[in-house]
Amino acid sequence: MKILALDSSGIVASVAVVEDDTLLAEYTVNYKKTHSQTLLPMLDEIVKMTELELESVDAIAVAAGPGSFTGLRIGSATAKGLGLALKKPLVAVPTVDALAYNLYDAQGLICPIMDARRKQVYTGIYRFEEHQLMTLKEQWAAPIEELLEELNQRGEMVTFLGDGVPVFRELIAEKLQVPYSFAPAHVNKQRAAAVAALGSIYYKEGRTETAMEHIPEYLRVSQAERERAEREKRAETGRYKNMILREMLVDDLDQVMEIEQDLFHVPWTKEGFFYFSDQG
Repeated sequence: MKILALDSSGIVASVAVVEDDTLLAEYTVNYKKTHSQTLLPMLDEIVKMTELELESVDAIAVAAGPGSFTGLRIGSATAKGLGLALKKPLVAVPTVDALAYNLYDAQGLICPIMDARRKQVYTGIYRFEEHQLMTLKEQWAAPIEELLEELNQRGEMVTFLGDGVPVFRELIAEKLQVPYSFAPAHVNKQRAAAVAALGSIYYKEGRTETAMEHIPEYLRVSQAERERAEREKRAETGRYKNMILREMLVDDLDQVMEIEQDLFHVPWTKEGFFYFSDQG
């Protein structure tokens, strides 16, 4: 059985091929380039280096989320395109599950944390029992302090990994009351090899889907969708109802800036308004 795996759920981009219990190739880059620049060239390099016939793979495993909205879309689109072209099934592997699988047979609790912004993390709680990954709490989005409180209540040793570790390391040291450690560099971020290995298990269990069926699991709405919902909510409450449209004057600028700050994540500056008024 041969599984091709892709993971572009975070800053890391990773491609791997696993055949039975052998990792044939893995190409992983943790650098600030867009996955649209890296993922397909990495796959192409693996195909060349291993003389891989893509038609020979049994399935395509993909880190299905949560994670970066853009990264997930790129990974999903790539996997769907391959699945359609090769007529192969997809195996959707939860991102946080795959992260936990990096620490195969580790003792105690395993807690991947991905930085979800706004002091939140994408996370889950796992352990290994008899060489199997057991999910104690499925992946979810939570405030970091809520997660730490739950880990304190569980009262067990825990190992953290993921891109949220450097962001929240100091808070973990301050708030966590149980023994803990951080995974080392070679297993503390996303790896397509883990996606492939876990995907192999899921494939044997029949947990596959067609390329057309696959949809990334975001766990929460995007920032753009949140901002749109906030604008709609304010409109419904009447704050911006009954507005009169007229040409903007310099004397209106303070009120306009207040609206900008209220409605938009990246508001215009006063200088920006002056610039475009001069261009007009």
